[in-house]
Amino acid sequence: MAASTKPTHQKELFGHPVGLYVLFLTEMWERFSYYGMRALLVIYMTAKTLDLDPQSGLGWTGTEALALYGWYTMLVYVMSIPGGLIADRLIGQKWSVGIGAILLTMGHGVLAIDALWAFYTGLGLIILGVGMLKPNISTMVGGLYKANDIRRDKGFSIYYIGINLGSFLASLSVGLVAKEYGWHWGFGLAGIGMFFGLIVYLIGQYYYLPHVGNAPTVEEKTGDISLGTLFSQLLKSPLQLGIVIVLLILSVYAGFTFEGPDNWGYGALFIFLSLITGMMMMIYKNLNGQVEKDRYVVLLLSLLIVMAFWGCFEQMGGLMNLYAEEKTNRMLLGWEVPTAWFQGANAGFILLLSVGVANFWAKRKLKGKEASSLFKMATGMIVMGVGFIYMVFASMQYESDGSSAMYWLVLAYLFHTLGELSLSPVSMSFFTKLAPARYMALMMGVYWAATGLGNKVAGVVGESSIKAGELKVFSGLFIFAVLFGILVILLLKPLQRLTHGAEDNETEIKEDDNKGPELAGPAN
Repeated sequence: MAASTKPTHQKELFGHPVGLYVLFLTEMWERFSYYGMRALLVIYMTAKTLDLDPQSGLGWTGTEALALYGWYTMLVYVMSIPGGLIADRLIGQKWSVGIGAILLTMGHGVLAIDALWAFYTGLGLIILGVGMLKPNISTMVGGLYKANDIRRDKGFSIYYIGINLGSFLASLSVGLVAKEYGWHWGFGLAGIGMFFGLIVYLIGQYYYLPHVGNAPTVEEKTGDISLGTLFSQLLKSPLQLGIVIVLLILSVYAGFTFEGPDNWGYGALFIFLSLITGMMMMIYKNLNGQVEKDRYVVLLLSLLIVMAFWGCFEQMGGLMNLYAEEKTNRMLLGWEVPTAWFQGANAGFILLLSVGVANFWAKRKLKGKEASSLFKMATGMIVMGVGFIYMVFASMQYESDGSSAMYWLVLAYLFHTLGELSLSPVSMSFFTKLAPARYMALMMGVYWAATGLGNKVAGVVGESSIKAGELKVFSGLFIFAVLFGILVILLLKPLQRLTHGAEDNETEIKEDDNKGPELAGPAN
C-alpha cells in the first residue's frame, strides 16, 4: 500500500472515479461484518434472561446489555481520533485502512469462538479496526474529487449505498444463520464478509487509488503541527490550559461520584474528552486566517448536530431492537420473522431512496433554492424525529393489546432513513469541504468520535427506558429531535456566513488526462 508511480489521472465509471467503487466495495463488506454482528449483539447478551435461548447467550439483563452496547458503539468511533492521527502524521490513509481491515477480520473471526474471553477480545479488535479504517476511508473518498466539484455529495451518497448494501445483506443473512444454526455461526459469517472486504481493498487500491491516501511527505509533515507541539503550546496558553485543568478536575470528580460499576469508565471518558478539547482549542489557535477559523467553528458546532442525531437514531440497534424482540408481534403467515431482519429495514430503504434524495437536493441547489449542508442536516434531524411518533403509537398499542404490530417499526425506520439520508452522507461531505487540509484525517476522526458519543448517549437513553418506559422515551425523542432541528434552521443564516461561501460556485468537474485530483479540502 505504499505510494505508487502509476499515472495520477483517474479512470471514471458512470461519471465517478473508479477508485470510488473500490472504496464502495471495501466499506460494503466492512459494514456487512459490523452490522451483521451488531444485529445480534444485544439479543445475544440477553438471550438467557429473556428465555429466548436458555442454552446460549450471556444471560445479561437488558440494562447491562444496553450499557455495554453504548460503550462499544461509542468506542468504535472514538478510536477514530488516534486512527486519524496515525494516518495524518505517520503512514497515510491507505495503509491505515489496510491495517484496520486486517484487525477487523481478526476480531470478527475471534467472535465465532464460543467463549467469554473471545467475546471481549473480538470486541476489542473490532474497536481498534474501526478506529483505523473508518475516518481514513471517508477521507479517501473526499480525496477523489477536486475542490468545488458538485459530484462530491453524489459520490458520498454512492459510497453510502455501499455501507447500507452491506448492512442490508448482513441483517438478512447473518440474522437467519444465527436463528437456524446458532449465534457463533452468525458471528463467523460476519467475519467471512470482512475477509472479502480485505481482499477487495488490497487488490483495488494498487490499481485505482495510487494518488489518494499516501503517507505524508517530508514537506507535508513540516507544514503540520504535531500533537506534542500542540500540547506544549497548550502549557504556554493560560486561558486554554485553565479550561483543560478545570475539565480534568471535574472528570476525576465524576470518577469518584458516579453511581454504578462503570463510574471510572465515565471518568476515563471525560479525561479523554478534556484532553481532546485542549487539542481542538490549540488547533483553532494555529489555523491560518479568519476564514479557516470561522469554518472550523462551524465544523465544531455541526458536531452537536451529529451527536444529537445519532443519540436519537441509534436507538435502532439497542432499545428498538429489544422492543422488536420482546413486544412486537413478528408472526407472518405462520412464521416468526427474525428480530435481526428489522435492522435491515433501514438499509433496504436507503438502497431504494438514496439516489432519489441526493438528486432532490442537487436539483434544488442548482435551481437556487436553499440546499446548504446545514439546512439538509437540520431537515434530516426533524424528519428522523417524526419517525419516533410511530414508536409512540406502537407503545400505546402494546399497553392496550399486549403486543404491537410490525408496521409501526417499519414506518419508524422509513422516516429515520429519510432523515439519515439528508444528514449522514451530507455531513461527511461537509467536513471534507471545510476541514483544513493538513488536519483532514484528524477532523474526520473527530467527526466519527462525535458519532460515537451520540451512540453512547443512545445507550444511556435506552437504559432509562427500563425505569421510565418506552412510551415516555419515544415521546421525548420525538419532541427533542424536532425542536433541535428547528433551532438549527433559525440559526442558519449566521452559520452560513461563517462558512465564507465554501459551498458556493459548486459545479461538475471532470478529470483531464494530465492532472490528478486535489485533496478534498476547503474551497478558497
